Amino acid sequence: MKELFLPPELSCELGEIYRSMVTVYDEVAEEIPLTCTGCPDNCCDSYFLHHTYCEWAYLWEGIRALDDDRLDRIMQRARDYVAQSRQLIVRGKQPQLMCPLNESGLCGLYTHRMMICRTHGVPATLTRPDGQLLRFPGCFRCQEIVADSYPAATDAPAMDRTVLYQRLAQLETRFLGARRGSMPKIRLTIAEMIANGPPKDIKST
Repeated sequence: MKELFLPPELSCELGEIYRSMVTVYDEVAEEIPLTCTGCPDNCCDSYFLHHTYCEWAYLWEGIRALDDDRLDRIMQRARDYVAQSRQLIVRGKQPQLMCPLNESGLCGLYTHRMMICRTHGVPATLTRPDGQLLRFPGCFRCQEIVADSYPAATDAPAMDRTVLYQRLAQLETRFLGARRGSMPKIRLTIAEMIANGPPKDIKST
């Protein structure tokens, strides 16, 4: 099957969307205020699932730039993560395993980290296409700060993810083009996106 590469213009646009996410996140985090410094937890062991082919392809842009030794280590950690997480899921447990990209507590592919990695932490809102407003409380440390600082959780500032998600969805549509209807929906961890290799066009030979 033919590998799916992000065209340069879409890669640049996705990078700009990511930078916008970081800007909005930082504004909300500063207002709360929330910082990861000294936090006893590490969000890199959260069980995040990712859903877009464009992010998968962008992740592999970063992976291809790694030297062979780092790539081999990350690939092995990814395969170990996938095997362990499947065992936990079969036993009815949600995996809490360190992301294979984590190196000494930090993301080893920071500039190519994915949407959820960039938005997790601060409170957030999302307006669905049907008009329903969803609100997410943020990480445990953020919830503690909000509980101590605001009369109600809804009084705290929140990151509006709606426009950013819409931009990402539009980019995904442009990336897949005519193949969009034939490509299976994905729900993959970063480890699976690494272990499975880059995204491929299932219709190509």
